[in-house]
Amino acid sequence: MGEKIAVIGAGSWGTTLADLLAKKGYPVTLWCYEEDLAERIERSKINDLYLPGVNLSKNLQITSVLKSAVSGKQLLLFVTPSQATRQVLQQALPDILPQALIVSASKGIENDSLMLLSQVFEELLPESMQLRLGFLSGPSFAKEVSSGMPTAVVAAARDLAVAGEIQKIFSTETFRVYTHNDIIGVELGGAMKNVIALAAGVADGLGFGHNTRAALITRGLAEMTRLGMKLGGLAETFAGLAGMGDLVLTCTGDLSRNRSVGIELGKGHKLNDVLAGMQMVAEGVKTTLSAYQLAKKLGVDVPIIEQMYLVLYRDKDPRQAVTDLMSRDLKAEAL
Repeated sequence: MGEKIAVIGAGSWGTTLADLLAKKGYPVTLWCYEEDLAERIERSKINDLYLPGVNLSKNLQITSVLKSAVSGKQLLLFVTPSQATRQVLQQALPDILPQALIVSASKGIENDSLMLLSQVFEELLPESMQLRLGFLSGPSFAKEVSSGMPTAVVAAARDLAVAGEIQKIFSTETFRVYTHNDIIGVELGGAMKNVIALAAGVADGLGFGHNTRAALITRGLAEMTRLGMKLGGLAETFAGLAGMGDLVLTCTGDLSRNRSVGIELGKGHKLNDVLAGMQMVAEGVKTTLSAYQLAKKLGVDVPIIEQMYLVLYRDKDPRQAVTDLMSRDLKAEAL
């Protein structure tokens, strides 16, 4: 396998995907923002901060120098926090090969511009490079993937042939990749499910049961679908891995960072205190702000997202948010 690969971002998911590719035999360089962490990973082949206890492939190279990671690579996988993606891409762009395959596995909506990350990439990349751009999303906890547990995700690109390239490169006996050409739907599903997972966590923290969680998942899916269709995504995409699949996982799984934040909020803890105790990023917190503002801009009804915005950014009492959701005007069940 000759393709040289750079994975940009050494969080739990970036490290897991870099290790997966290295164990398949690809020459992989993992870029780590923190110089001291990069040195520790290179020395021990363990990411003790974001993926402790997992022995990484000896074929995996680590660097904290972005230029060194990017130069000469045929595939670049961006797994940076969504709000940092623009800056990192701008820094990397001069050293990216014109024919490189570029894949994003980050999930979020940019706060300042309200752009999906696909729109950020398309704004910064020359048009010729946009044809080689893809997105990887779906229900996939890093710890379970790194443990070899069967997982299925989806690769989306404008051109299904490009999605097929990504599929072939990433697929293993335990990591199954499907293809899609609905970039908007796949990407938005991966971003917005984190907001609904916060709400599911709040409900759990308040002591509510399975009925409540099921209602949040299904009505949250309706909100995701409405916004996605408004942006040009396909409704059926949200019934797949990047929509319903990722939503169910993130709203129910104990490894979900966003659900964990919601649980603490439901228990009465303040957001800043909750986030201060976390090493990894809960993307849903910032995505809530941009998703709420984007929905308002487009005139899309998103009551669950609106209440999460009020809880996170207007210090609304979580129990009152639930009461207000339940006491809205009665209506037919529809998208």
